[in-house]
Amino acid sequence: MHNTSPSSAAQPSSSPFSHPSAALNAANKVPLKVFITGASSGIGESLARHYANTCGAQMGLVARREDFLLKLQRALTENFQGNRHIKPEIYPCDVRDAASLKAAAQDFITKHGVPDIVIANAGVSRGTLTEMDDDLQIFQEVFDINVMGMVNTFHAFAQSMLDAKSGTLVGIASVAGFRGIPGGGAYSASKAACIKYCESLRVEMRASGVSVVTICPGYIRTPMTAVNKFKMPFLIDADQAASRFARAIDAKKSFTVIPWTMGVAARVLRMVPNWLYDRVFSHMPRKPRS
Repeated sequence: MHNTSPSSAAQPSSSPFSHPSAALNAANKVPLKVFITGASSGIGESLARHYANTCGAQMGLVARREDFLLKLQRALTENFQGNRHIKPEIYPCDVRDAASLKAAAQDFITKHGVPDIVIANAGVSRGTLTEMDDDLQIFQEVFDINVMGMVNTFHAFAQSMLDAKSGTLVGIASVAGFRGIPGGGAYSASKAACIKYCESLRVEMRASGVSVVTICPGYIRTPMTAVNKFKMPFLIDADQAASRFARAIDAKKSFTVIPWTMGVAARVLRMVPNWLYDRVFSHMPRKPRS
């Protein structure tokens, strides 16, 4: 699963994203290489901490908030795996900016080689109502970040992974993409698009050596869900979720729902006839509008 591309031996990049990495001890194996978007908080941050703590991965971390990335980088830099001092590369950029994301990907590849795992995790959730003028821009933002952000992330690495005939592309979708949630039309539609996009990509990549994994979380305790004023069934902590995500990624499961209890509930909801679904969910509490 690990690539043997040069890491610390690579020449420093002149990229504006350049951050020096600690040299590997010659006796150590080449570490797992993981690239994560939306890494400044929530699931992305927990995934970064998981891969640092469990296997000393060399990571590339993307988020819009540079101050949060720097704080996470400092926290992870204090971690040691064997004789290796961990220092992730950080890339403060917006996943909607395909050129900046591609520059970040090239910088990481130049320094460390093609990643073993690329996790398109960046996403936003907003309460929306179609009749509201102000929400048209919110719909656009949600689709641009959740859907095009995932496409931009995978595009930045796809050709290099295909050339290497290895690697795993991971799309973080949501059970919200299974059925339309009232008051969350933008989020539900964007996550449904993510699920189908990853499915198309998985078939395209079949037999290429590149795996595509789709993960659909239920309710995870993160800043994104903290604004919800309703009871969230099967809620789990972000660190617990990250550990389960990593197991699914390692197993290269094509599609998984976490936690599994939410997966069962989601499958049942898929089978509920429209008349019953409409009657029940029309009275459910809704996510607050921005």
